[in-house]
Amino acid sequence: MNIHTPFLFVVAFSAAGLLSSCNINSAGSSLAAYHAYDLPCQLPSNPDRVSVKVSLSKQRTYVMEGSKVLLAMPVSVGTPQTPTHPGSYTVFNKDRMHRANTHGYAYSGNQVKQTFLAKKPGAWSFKGTPMPYWCEFSPNYGFHTGWIKHYPCTHGCIRMHENLSPKFFRLVKVGTPVNIAYSQPEDATYGNIPLPPDSGPLPDYPGTMYVTDGYFNQHKTPVYQ
Repeated sequence: MNIHTPFLFVVAFSAAGLLSSCNINSAGSSLAAYHAYDLPCQLPSNPDRVSVKVSLSKQRTYVMEGSKVLLAMPVSVGTPQTPTHPGSYTVFNKDRMHRANTHGYAYSGNQVKQTFLAKKPGAWSFKGTPMPYWCEFSPNYGFHTGWIKHYPCTHGCIRMHENLSPKFFRLVKVGTPVNIAYSQPEDATYGNIPLPPDSGPLPDYPGTMYVTDGYFNQHKTPVYQ
């Protein structure tokens, strides 16, 4: 998630409450631009020929049908301390409503705390961190919706923009091959795509988005070419 405060905190139910260090108007404008961001996507003629290429240096993902690019999108990958490991993989699990098992949000009344399941207050309820449109390629590592930043920021998973993750989810299936490398040939021809605003300075969604199903539906209706 797009957290700017220490890991354990109380989430305000108003996004404005998280804007103490930024100008509200400019942040609001950037958030609107973030919501509006989208990129074209084509459906494959033959789904069996679809593959995925990830460029770690460029932070780009290319969904291919043979040599044809169906979707080129920016992603966020792992930090040097918690890297996304290069290699050849296969998508082996898809789950549109996936939640993490060990970390997420404890909640009680109007309070929401981001925490680990093992550390939640005893009387509070708990929901795992939502990871919409999960496509797992290595145990506990997958593609999923998340805030896109302009620098590596994840714990090894590959985050997709909220409006592009439904498209990716439709294009790939269990068995789709995934190649993750420092760079990809498509970087030179398809890598310079428009980027969404860096989500780092943007306000996070209210806690209710994460303990309900709201975040799973935070995207535009996908349109395909």
